[in-house]
Amino acid sequence: MATSPQDDARAALDAAGTLPETELDLAAVALQFARIDRPDADWGAVAAHLSTLARAAVAAAIADRAADAGELERRRAALAGILHDQFGYRGDSESYDDPANANLIGVVERRRGLPVALGILWLHMAEAAGWPAHGIDFPGHFLVALQGERGQLVVDVFDGGTALEAPALRALLKRIEGEKAELQPALLAPMERRAVLLRLQNNIKLRRLRAGDLAAALDCTEDMLRLAPEAAPLWREAGMMNHRLERIGAALSCLDRYLTLVPGGDSADRVRLLMDELRNRLN
Repeated sequence: MATSPQDDARAALDAAGTLPETELDLAAVALQFARIDRPDADWGAVAAHLSTLARAAVAAAIADRAADAGELERRRAALAGILHDQFGYRGDSESYDDPANANLIGVVERRRGLPVALGILWLHMAEAAGWPAHGIDFPGHFLVALQGERGQLVVDVFDGGTALEAPALRALLKRIEGEKAELQPALLAPMERRAVLLRLQNNIKLRRLRAGDLAAALDCTEDMLRLAPEAAPLWREAGMMNHRLERIGAALSCLDRYLTLVPGGDSADRVRLLMDELRNRLN
């Protein structure tokens, strides 16, 4: 029996959900998420473009000996030159909430996107070049860090790949969190790859919730769980969404999975009370 592009993409997410962090291909998984929302799009052309970006990064590493030897500013300049100058990618500040900004197919087609979507392209290129890099879950603004032997260089991929030293990071934090916010080392901690991909999809889920499309938000959550089947908060969210949609059996199943992962604590107690209420409604 023939399968649909969405079925194929979800099967790929299921497979990715079994992989360890180090084996996850960020751009490839993000492309599978994008295929689900854009099943009729030419995702093969996007995959080919990802290969083009990777080859350009490899060429840059070969051409710039100083960058390849570890000079982080040279690495930043090389990657920014490829993505933002050569291929014209930029942050979409004009239509920030457009769902296309979090869909990798849409991002490649429009050359515009959210910080985390552009960040995935940066990380894709850095990995191809053999340059260590990771995402940073900065409050309200995803960042990328290029990692060297003596520290890291933080990059704002939404702003054309500009470098952010401590004063700029502090100013960005205060703009987002308020004047009393203070820059702490924990705010610059490396993100795991799954967390980067979940942050990308969370943008889509939140936009669907704001639009009042609860069923579509649930679909997004379920796809996120394919990639991260041990993400307890997502199981709780899926349970609550199913509950609001009057899908009682599905709600109980999701909440039961949550309790398997988080058996104790106040949240678990509240979930058990809700499950008792839902079971009574089935009687």
